[in-house]
Amino acid sequence: MNKVTSAILSAALGGVLVVGLASPSHAATSLRAKALGTATAHKGNSYKYGAAGPSRFDCSGLVYYSYRKNGRTLPRTAQAQYNKASKVAASARKKGDLVFIGRSGSSIYHVGIYAGFWSGYGWIIDSPKPGRTVGFHKIKDYTAGSPKAYYARYNG
Repeated sequence: MNKVTSAILSAALGGVLVVGLASPSHAATSLRAKALGTATAHKGNSYKYGAAGPSRFDCSGLVYYSYRKNGRTLPRTAQAQYNKASKVAASARKKGDLVFIGRSGSSIYHVGIYAGFWSGYGWIIDSPKPGRTVGFHKIKDYTAGSPKAYYARYNG
């Protein structure tokens, strides 16, 4: 908790400090939120195939780097990340979950971090391809034609 959050919480509670242990689901949520924050901090960084940071990334490299910086080491490639993650339904996705793009679960070729739903669309932060930079992109832009979006998560 940062100083501003502490001050707001303290003021809201009338100066009473409340301390508790984070539940396992809270820890997982924090991991996802931190990974999303790490990826967002790299918005504008260049794409480079095979790169996993700290200043250039391919799609799975951004995910790998963002989670690793927050204490969780994932497999390095999009397909391997999908294979090891816990699958979730689109209706159960949460910020910081992973969004995989492929023609099937055994044919994953792209990954990003789910950033939320706004302006009528689901969004990811990803490192899309050569000539583009890390940024927020609509999931639907990756699923035109036969590719599908698959959702999964890593817990703390």
